[in-house]
Amino acid sequence: MDLTTAPVPTTTSAAPLKVAVILASNREGRFAPVVSGWFLSRAAGHPGIETDLIDIAELDLPSALSYRPDVEATARLGAVSPRLAAADAFVVITPEYNHSYPAPLKNLIDWHRAEWQAKPVAFVSYGGVSGGLRAVEHLRQVFAELHAVGVRDTVSFHDAGALFDGEGRHKDPSGCDAAAKSLLDQLVWWGRALRDAKAVRPYGV
Repeated sequence: MDLTTAPVPTTTSAAPLKVAVILASNREGRFAPVVSGWFLSRAAGHPGIETDLIDIAELDLPSALSYRPDVEATARLGAVSPRLAAADAFVVITPEYNHSYPAPLKNLIDWHRAEWQAKPVAFVSYGGVSGGLRAVEHLRQVFAELHAVGVRDTVSFHDAGALFDGEGRHKDPSGCDAAAKSLLDQLVWWGRALRDAKAVRPYGV
């Protein structure tokens, strides 16, 4: 094969990676904004990333799935579906409810399919003793079914409420900051690799 004639990706790895950060909780009195604020501040310091915060509490998606959504459902989906489609990668910030993840997150996932395919998904979780990790393990199976790539390293906050001060600052940030850097490094690697691969050859299922 003449390597000089090989196709060249139209999108280079140097282009900023568009990362949709999904805030999975809509619970009253939720702790989620503290965790998302912390994470977004770390992502802002990582080169080559552009973030878009998608807050499930603001979406109000229909709970009944349909192959032919009505006008109202189409309008609600129109507020989020293009943002998911435009993303090169995802970070899901989730609590753990009863050994799993929140129902509104599953609803958001199930309303979409192609938007997730051949893109990396990383996880930031929080909760009590388990730190939300059981929710993450369930999510890995769901996203694998949708042809997404789960990033190996996670960030988890055990007894999350005790870890942050009243201003949303982590009281002992060295460990979680290092975990966030590892997660973001892996997400960027996978995001660029998959984006460049799709520029050469569309993903097929």
